[in-house]
Amino acid sequence: MPGEIRGRLAPSPTGRLHLGNAWAFLLAWLSARACGGTLVLRLEDIDPERSKDHYAQAIIEDLAWLGLDWDAGVGVCSADERGPYRQSERGHVYAAILDRLARQGLTYPCFCSRRELRLLAAAPHIDDVGAPYPGTCRHLSAGQREERLAQGRPACLRLRCPPFPIAFADAVQGPQNFLPEHYGGDFALRRSDGVIAYQLAVAVDDALMGITQVVRGRDILPSTPRQIALLEILGYPPPQYVHFPLLLDAEGQRLAKRHHSLTLHALRNMGVPPRRLIGFLGYKAGFQDTVQEVSPAELLPAFDLARLPRHDVRIDENDMRHLTHGGM
Repeated sequence: MPGEIRGRLAPSPTGRLHLGNAWAFLLAWLSARACGGTLVLRLEDIDPERSKDHYAQAIIEDLAWLGLDWDAGVGVCSADERGPYRQSERGHVYAAILDRLARQGLTYPCFCSRRELRLLAAAPHIDDVGAPYPGTCRHLSAGQREERLAQGRPACLRLRCPPFPIAFADAVQGPQNFLPEHYGGDFALRRSDGVIAYQLAVAVDDALMGITQVVRGRDILPSTPRQIALLEILGYPPPQYVHFPLLLDAEGQRLAKRHHSLTLHALRNMGVPPRRLIGFLGYKAGFQDTVQEVSPAELLPAFDLARLPRHDVRIDENDMRHLTHGGM
């Protein structure tokens, strides 16, 4: 990709980081640093109910423990006109974007509840983007909208998605092509409780923060055409996307905050040194033939996206025994 690579680490402070997060942030760090690029740390704390300050602090400590650094954003003491880098402090930015889209006639209120959407949708779910929206409120008249508002019905705000397909090349998953119905149709920009939706915050922040490379798990791939559609409407170029395979537990479930024994905090308390953890992840990514204790910087010479497995990677009991006790 021509030009400077500017990647990002974008954790949500809704719990402690786990092994799957370490996998994601290591790959994002390596992808940027291998190209001589820079990294931003952005806290995606847009949800006030779930985001907690103590988790934010723990994330910064965990990243430092892993040996992952960044050049701009949260924790960097330098003036930066692209900030602030906490989404909770960027409400004025999102409000301006929503106002701009409204003046262009590209948004509309949607009064459908989640239950109604489940009943109306032809398919119950599209990966992690939610039930596809059937367009129920898209063509309501001004009078019909006023009537629903007068009844006190809560409304989210949806984007009128362009009717054409969204195509892009993913650095790991290859060529992608999504029609609106494939990525869920008109999607929410603001929830009915007033909280800015993930798709708007992420797309706008990536654009305004100068992010040119987005490295994240393949589970987020269905969200990418939504973000590209929004970026194109706003006139911003999309970044390069890299959607890597996921780390799974022994049963094939995606690692998540429910895996308390796999949090970095728990692993650290078990005596796992960060160099062993990085070496373990490098081995699982195909950058090492055996688990050798290394720092992230020491993995850089072996980093190559082509070496990543094309399938999700399971962590079984033997893996955990080797991780916690050493050897492979």
